[in-house]
Amino acid sequence: MSEDLSSFITPERIESFAGGARFRFEVRPGWAQGRGAFGGLVLGTMVRAIETVEPEPERRLRSLTAELVGPTLVGPCDLEVTELRRGNGVSSWHARVLQQGQVTAIATAVLAKTRDVLDRRWSPQGRAAVKPAAEVDAIPMENPFAPEFARHFEYRLVGPFPFSGAAEPTVTGWVRPRAAPAKLGAAEVVAIADAWWPAVFSTERGPRPIATIAFTLQSMLGDRELPGDEPLLHRASSPAAGDGFFVEHRELWTADGELVAMNEQTFVWIK
Repeated sequence: MSEDLSSFITPERIESFAGGARFRFEVRPGWAQGRGAFGGLVLGTMVRAIETVEPEPERRLRSLTAELVGPTLVGPCDLEVTELRRGNGVSSWHARVLQQGQVTAIATAVLAKTRDVLDRRWSPQGRAAVKPAAEVDAIPMENPFAPEFARHFEYRLVGPFPFSGAAEPTVTGWVRPRAAPAKLGAAEVVAIADAWWPAVFSTERGPRPIATIAFTLQSMLGDRELPGDEPLLHRASSPAAGDGFFVEHRELWTADGELVAMNEQTFVWIK
């Protein structure tokens, strides 16, 4: 693959207007996840568009709330970004993706400057000790159970294995884009947060179709940008399930133990 992750999630601006802009991007073959495109591709593109329109680059993504209301298919898409409110240090943006006149995804993002309260800093009680990525074998994703888009990522599974009938819906492993971008910013992190399979697959005995219907991410990246080839530790668990839906909590960590993002998703079992 000659193009890296950043190139796939960078839309083309076609029109600017007061308080926003319109973009166009294309979902290319090779990014499918079931019927539609990999959700992280769509979400990452929305974040990149919002970052492009934000006039103050020191305002970084802090929170993203999104809904994938329908499949985004291979082909051209329109993307609209509008500013909801601008304060002294915080701005709120709305984005929506349209395909053939139908909305397929919506998102609200909060961007903000770093504040001068650096003495107030903590994160979850550290990540569990795991083998470094270099000591964990990469899983071949060219198999009938892997979605098409997964070939764009490198997965190094710590455990448990999917479809192994594990007792708890958890999963831990390392992940990074196969074609590494120059750096990992907020848009790339959003895409990577969605790349891993659901933790509940650890408890299943075979594949089952599911879909993400709601996605929330809290970015702890701040002003940092990470090396594009750095593996991130993915840690996920599902605390609750019922009525054909389940909630999953995900975290991304750097190799040296810095929390990068927290992501909560609501999934639906299709059958």
